[in-house]
Amino acid sequence: MVDRGEAGAPLRSCSVSDMMGPMVTNRQIDKVLQLVRHTIRAWEPAVVGQIAERSRDPFRVLISCILSQQTKDEVTGLASERLYRLGDRPDRMLALSERQIARAIYPVSFYRTKAKTIRKVCRALLARFAARVPDSLEALLSLNGVGRKTANLVLTVGYRKAGICVDTHVHRISNRWGYVKTTTPDQTEMALRQKLPKRHWIYYNDLLVPFGQHLCRPISPFCSRCPIDRWCAKVGVTIHR
Repeated sequence: MVDRGEAGAPLRSCSVSDMMGPMVTNRQIDKVLQLVRHTIRAWEPAVVGQIAERSRDPFRVLISCILSQQTKDEVTGLASERLYRLGDRPDRMLALSERQIARAIYPVSFYRTKAKTIRKVCRALLARFAARVPDSLEALLSLNGVGRKTANLVLTVGYRKAGICVDTHVHRISNRWGYVKTTTPDQTEMALRQKLPKRHWIYYNDLLVPFGQHLCRPISPFCSRCPIDRWCAKVGVTIHR
């Protein structure tokens, strides 16, 4: 027997998603990422992705990832170009002094610390990996100054291998959509590894970084122009445009 309301229309049972309100789930993720991909065509891709596309060189991807930490894309891109003119292989870069590297990469954030890190990474690549950037997460994480974000980005854009690079944009947007519920980027990576279909892993960061830089901004995002608005849970959004 079908239950009917006062007007005689059948009553629709509520699903879990109905009761929770808008949120991105795996029912929508293919469509959502398709819309994101279409939207970001208007903007430049993330700088490390551009470097990977031009050079096809995991070493350049690794070094540019280190430079990009807490640094704007335009600064990272110019610093990378200056550095690679001086040395674009581990042996050539290690031949540079710490001061030479620091001067080349200035004004990236923490440029002196990053100069030290780059020399340590080059030394390790020469001593332990025959000058080749490793293509496994575990080996990459063994390098000084390389965390999960950098290691995953080298895997995905440097080698086109499965990984999920979670930076501030991926962490924020995945939670804002209601797709995951986490408090740290590392937790977000693990949650995405459990939930996000593997066919999206490699490109997830490439899509969400420009989307987060230009539209789904940390403060006052442009929700009125967002193609995902109908599904977005807007977790943490207190004001938007």
